[in-house]
Amino acid sequence: MTVSCGSLAEVRANIDRLDRLIVPLLAERARYVSQAAGFKPDRDAVVDVPRIEDIIIKVRALATENGTAPDLIERIYRAMIESYIAFEDGVWASTHPTP
Repeated sequence: MTVSCGSLAEVRANIDRLDRLIVPLLAERARYVSQAAGFKPDRDAVVDVPRIEDIIIKVRALATENGTAPDLIERIYRAMIESYIAFEDGVWASTHPTP
């Protein structure tokens, strides 16, 4: 639900409120990404293109359902996924030492 704001300060307060909700969800997502690294047989498996495209299809549909621009949500998710891939790659490397 979008609240109609009467000032820029009110807009910013609502954005800050949303950030307080979003960051814990991103942290939870990171914990699952970290676990995923343990199930990947090799470093190449960290990047799973079919899975990425499946996520994009789903979030574009969610964007439409929620009345926002699917292209915007796709760009945000692609950037987020790229960051999580880098994170997962680091986790994978730290848990699979080279001999």
